[in-house]
Amino acid sequence: MSRVGKKPIDIPAGVKVTIHPDHIEVEGKLGKLTSPLFPGIKAEVESNRLIFTRENEEQQTRQFHGLCRALASNAVIGVSQGFSKQLEITGVGYRAKVEKNRLELSVGYSKPVVYEIPEGIEIVAEKPTLLTVRGIDKQKVGQVAETIKRFRPPDPYKQKGIRIVGEVLIKKERKAGVGGA
Repeated sequence: MSRVGKKPIDIPAGVKVTIHPDHIEVEGKLGKLTSPLFPGIKAEVESNRLIFTRENEEQQTRQFHGLCRALASNAVIGVSQGFSKQLEITGVGYRAKVEKNRLELSVGYSKPVVYEIPEGIEIVAEKPTLLTVRGIDKQKVGQVAETIKRFRPPDPYKQKGIRIVGEVLIKKERKAGVGGA
């Protein structure tokens, strides 16, 4: 039995779960999400717990068992608490500002980088060098944070760029024998 798939999901108060033949709808105070239900996987709600079972022991079904449970768990957490990632901008003159539905990054290019914020995502510039990406969909929050990070990836030599808070970046030494600063 899948270790992930056999764990029940506790449904917090205020979250409504509706099971359909091919997907699960989760609705909470922050919004509504759907989670897929793959063939061979059954879901049922028993006393505020969502339980997943599988019909057979085929490898594909066993893989889907854990995946269905993980996706449904992320949906339940998303509609009740939400997800967030913080991005740190490091570098002289590097900063960010949010106006309406656009993020404007000054990260060392001749013109500022303008990023249109997708639907369902909220970006807050807590400081000019600290961004918080929030939303109910864990995959979308991570994807937006990674897209913003790619505008100026962290440099291993000078430690400049955009990185996710808590991300460890090992500083490289410059090559021996190279003149200059």
